[in-house]
Amino acid sequence: MYKLLIRPILFQFDPEKVHYFTFSLIRFLSKIPGFSALFKSLYLVNNKRLETEVFGLKFKNPVGLAAGFDKNAVLYKELSNFGFGFIEIGTLTPVGQEGNPKKRLFRLKEDSAIINRMGFNNDGVQGAVERLKKNKNVLIGGNIGKNKLTPNENATQDYEICFEALFDYVDYFVVNVSSPNTPNLRELQDKKPLTELLTTLETRNSQHATKKPILLKIAPDLTDSQLLDIIDIVKETKIAGVIATNTTLSREDLQSENKSEAGGLSGKPLTKRSTEVIRFLSEKSNKSFPIIGVGGIHSAQDAIEKLEAGASLIQLYTGFIYEGPSLVKKINKAILNRKS
Repeated sequence: MYKLLIRPILFQFDPEKVHYFTFSLIRFLSKIPGFSALFKSLYLVNNKRLETEVFGLKFKNPVGLAAGFDKNAVLYKELSNFGFGFIEIGTLTPVGQEGNPKKRLFRLKEDSAIINRMGFNNDGVQGAVERLKKNKNVLIGGNIGKNKLTPNENATQDYEICFEALFDYVDYFVVNVSSPNTPNLRELQDKKPLTELLTTLETRNSQHATKKPILLKIAPDLTDSQLLDIIDIVKETKIAGVIATNTTLSREDLQSENKSEAGGLSGKPLTKRSTEVIRFLSEKSNKSFPIIGVGGIHSAQDAIEKLEAGASLIQLYTGFIYEGPSLVKKINKAILNRKS
């Protein structure tokens, strides 16, 4: 029904406006008695065999919602009713910011893709904290970044502020240094500054009674040499794992008219490359750390390929928009079939 009826209507309108409209609609429907239960009955696959333990956390199932969808932690409870095993909020920055000028979100329909140059638009970390205080049983990841106006030499302070503010309210952290939409942010992926940043966060982590897993989200555009550096950095800093991958700057083999828009590309064109990065990291590290696979998952088969390449968990974003919530159920059923 989604692809035949709902998506064609939604895709007639500006994607950013549709995003907020959809949020309002889901929130409204979820307040009507019976609707949350209906969503769960349609999309949730409850099966003990789907439970997955990764970096000390128990996930109800291995299919999560990637960061960027619920930036401000306003709809995590309602979104979990669509069958996700975990929800990643953010990217959050210490101070709220508007992000880049609109228009900044583009559908590439012929490519089943999206280009965004949002620029870490969010309400600031404290607003998210207040909303997360109401969380009861949704496993939450906190994706953190730096403010646009913060120079790279002071970036660590921004990550520390977000880390401490969110610590009691998220189950794991994601350090985002790989978005292409904040000026010079990707320079923080270089070995020296990245090692220093992650070491600082792990030091703070150790000062708490119970540590939280810290993961690093990386770009798909890294070379093999840079990926080997990432493996060394994970080993040296002792962070919990890696999320592979963020959006790409590549525009190879795209068909859509608006393919030249600036920003990060997500969706089907990223499927192959993100799986390659997962496999490379898994094999070259001898599976020494967990990987969350994200990028171009539009079918159950795409998800299985990520898992077979070495991912322990997967996340959806653009595939969720193009394929609808039934994709979550299809993936979880495919995982069960794989285990039987």
